[in-house]
Amino acid sequence: MPLIIITGYPSSGKTIRASQLKEYFEERMKKTVHTVNEETVMKTMGEDRNSLFTGYRYELYCISKGAGTTQCTIHCGVDEDTVHRWNSKRECGYKEDVLRALIMRYEAPDSRNRWDYPLFTALFTDDLKYDEIYSSLFERKPPPPNQSTQCAPLSSTNFLYELDKVTQEILSAILSAQKLGVDSEIKIPGFKDSVRTNGVKLSVPQLSRLRRQFLSYTKLHPSNDISKIGPLFIQFLNSNIT
Repeated sequence: MPLIIITGYPSSGKTIRASQLKEYFEERMKKTVHTVNEETVMKTMGEDRNSLFTGYRYELYCISKGAGTTQCTIHCGVDEDTVHRWNSKRECGYKEDVLRALIMRYEAPDSRNRWDYPLFTALFTDDLKYDEIYSSLFERKPPPPNQSTQCAPLSSTNFLYELDKVTQEILSAILSAQKLGVDSEIKIPGFKDSVRTNGVKLSVPQLSRLRRQFLSYTKLHPSNDISKIGPLFIQFLNSNIT
């Protein structure tokens, strides 16, 4: 089933655009549409709202590519003043400081990124380009699968054991170092690279969430070399600690 990713600032009209697309595809094109919002994902994955804004479009790209289907990205292009005004009118809107932080951290899609292509940017005054969106999903071939999107043959008990063991040991080393007051670069015993916390004290729930993401990520980016598990996990942490 083709995938449409709708992205934009918080309170930028993503839900409205999803409803418009659902109506178009179901009533005009006679397609079955499943709408998945962030609340649904949070309940399913046990994640918090903020974690959904960290690199998630790339993960969805890998999933859709691995499934052999097409996808497109729709960017709700709304300026910050409008976002703040719309948010203030919502019954359960964000607090202003949280909204400002999310806007600051938001990474807008770029059509030069393969995971954001094809990209349709819609200002809040624009109509959606329904026919072009339909064509991008149903009239072109999906990207060919490659090694990064093939599910790993993770039947090896030894690999799964090492994956669990190494990642847990790295988390324990981070927590131990933090108790000793280390708050910048944490040296992990047995590895060349350090975990860079940028002065942020990492909590157990945050580290556990990152570890779960890495385990899922590893299934899409397998390595038959057990010795790479630790360095890859450290690299993953350094890329996702904010």
